[in-house]
Amino acid sequence: MIVTYYGKQFFKVQVGDTVIAYNPVGKESKYKTSRFGADIVLSSLRHADFNGAEQCAYGDKEPFVIKGPGEYEVDGIFIKGFGVDTTYDGERKINTIYSMVFEGINLCFLGALPTTDTLSREVKEGLGEIDVLFVPIGGGEMLTPADAYKLALALEAKVVIPMDYEGAKGELNTFVKEGGENAETVDKFTFKKKDLEDKEGHVVVVSAA
Repeated sequence: MIVTYYGKQFFKVQVGDTVIAYNPVGKESKYKTSRFGADIVLSSLRHADFNGAEQCAYGDKEPFVIKGPGEYEVDGIFIKGFGVDTTYDGERKINTIYSMVFEGINLCFLGALPTTDTLSREVKEGLGEIDVLFVPIGGGEMLTPADAYKLALALEAKVVIPMDYEGAKGELNTFVKEGGENAETVDKFTFKKKDLEDKEGHVVVVSAA
């Protein structure tokens, strides 16, 4: 599995020829966007910063787009979406947290999660045993670095990937310190399930492409 980061909350996850995109930045966003072909697009929030699915229709790939709570199965990939209240850009919205099992690896994507209290016990139980957790750390309308890492430990995530810290490098530094020596920075995060077996709260900072 290869994880590539494009800034904001935009990630590409790839295994073989299968490509999944999380929260692609739309053309109307002030943030930088990128284009590539994806088989599945997951969008957490109805806002140009997160729902640019058109950026992932490329070449011969026309993505299956998921943009809300529910249970989905696409080509043997199982996805659960859990809706929680949030505020973004000053407006109250529904943020969808995604749990996706892909190649036996459980990826949990928190999206624009505002506080740790937003996660109910039912949602936490529904997320299952998390292998890789994508967590916002920029503060403001989303989690602070300290709260983000505490939540990662509470969810017993094996690997934690921070996101959404543009213009907030201090927050990234704080988050890395929270992880202590248990942190690394990579251009792309390439791994197999067996590589995660002994991990616990391991921070992986994926540099933006």
